[in-house]
Amino acid sequence: MATAVRFDTASESLDLARVVRSALILGAVQAVCVLVVSLVNRSLEGVADAALTGAVVAIGAVATIFLPARWLRVRTIDGIGAAAGIGLGAAFTFMLIDVTALQPFGVYTNRWREVGGGSNWWYHPIWWMLGAYLAWMGAWIVANRAERSPSLAGAASMIAGFVAVIGSLATIVHFPGADWNVPTFAVAMLPALALTTLVSGIAARRG
Repeated sequence: MATAVRFDTASESLDLARVVRSALILGAVQAVCVLVVSLVNRSLEGVADAALTGAVVAIGAVATIFLPARWLRVRTIDGIGAAAGIGLGAAFTFMLIDVTALQPFGVYTNRWREVGGGSNWWYHPIWWMLGAYLAWMGAWIVANRAERSPSLAGAASMIAGFVAVIGSLATIVHFPGADWNVPTFAVAMLPALALTTLVSGIAARRG
């Protein structure tokens, strides 16, 4: 993928203050999304719960994937690394909000506790890895598409298409734990993002 990235730093803005500020903002956005999902889970059931939860998860994912790269105007390897740093910093910011506000006020429902074996702490390391991965892949996509298509609508649509296909196939073939639910398609976003990054890199090299 590295060969698809242009080494033109003219438009990038990688100063530390911008990176830290962006991480704080993104972490706050993630915390709001988690809070909204919790309120939806408490208030609704069935299709309404799944639909609204899916929408909020999608919003949070798109923000984490693309906002770091857009804020930094990523074009180079250094920019891609800085965007991943924003994703990691946002995860730490969320963790601070989580342990000081969300958990003490009982935001999480029993469903969250059951997934973690009775603990809310199980997902923090996963959140750190996930945040860095999403922002890292998103930065590759933005850098790969910078010269030919600055709009990210096409990339977001491609990710959504891969998510639909991978999630559906996993459910149809009875992959362990897969079902027609939000968690299955949320997990499907991970390979879908990698595939979209690969496709964007190939397209950039050909262009």
